[in-house]
Amino acid sequence: MTENELSNQIIGSAIDVHRTLGPGLLESAYEECLAHEMSQRGIPFDRQKPLPVIYRGLKLECGYRADFLVDGKVIVELKAVDALAPIHDAIVLTYLRMSGCKVGLLLNFNVPILRDGIKRLVLGFEEK
Repeated sequence: MTENELSNQIIGSAIDVHRTLGPGLLESAYEECLAHEMSQRGIPFDRQKPLPVIYRGLKLECGYRADFLVDGKVIVELKAVDALAPIHDAIVLTYLRMSGCKVGLLLNFNVPILRDGIKRLVLGFEEK
């Protein structure tokens, strides 16, 4: 699947989770349910994927973890906050650089309608 196809599948899974649970839960609850939903749909992913910092050729394990790395292509970061802030974008963009991925999804579940909590971030991506 392409990054766009994966993004659509991930967003569809997240919308189903949000329709069932609604806003107001902890991020960890949404993470657990999204993992279940993506598993049911056969979407391959790694959860809490460690992302090392490379500093001058030295690989440093500093404790950074992406909520999901989907099919080795898409970073997914979950939030359950009142509003997304620029720092949340910066975190996803940093994870994209660290992972070598080009597409990231920032999903805030603490909104009445999930489409209002979805941000797609792209780093150096050229559509083929």
